[in-house]
Amino acid sequence: MQLDDRGMPEGWPMHADWELSPARVRQMLDADQDITLLDCRLQKEKDIAAIDGAVFIPMQELPGRVDELDDYLDRKVVVFCHAGARSLKVAQFLRERGFEDVWSMAGGIDLWSLSVDPSVPRY
Repeated sequence: MQLDDRGMPEGWPMHADWELSPARVRQMLDADQDITLLDCRLQKEKDIAAIDGAVFIPMQELPGRVDELDDYLDRKVVVFCHAGARSLKVAQFLRERGFEDVWSMAGGIDLWSLSVDPSVPRY
């Protein structure tokens, strides 16, 4: 797969103020930057494919469980879902609640599998 200078497939739309590419997230993890991955998918999706070390709170449960993320208020939080739509909504929800450094992973775990870690199953 050919990636552009953002670490995204050529022509892939991306919201620069809201999203980070999977390649950029991998770089930050490899550099031991203080980031938290938040998986907002359903349990059945997580059972198929996961990223080690991610905090798991399904989007539907987040309003009642947001206090579980209080320890991450001052950290970079990168939210991911399957393809990136739900994680954008969760990032917005968290920013509205005081999380200043929260991002959505563009393309979600599907693009992670395609461009970063092919050992993660696609679905």
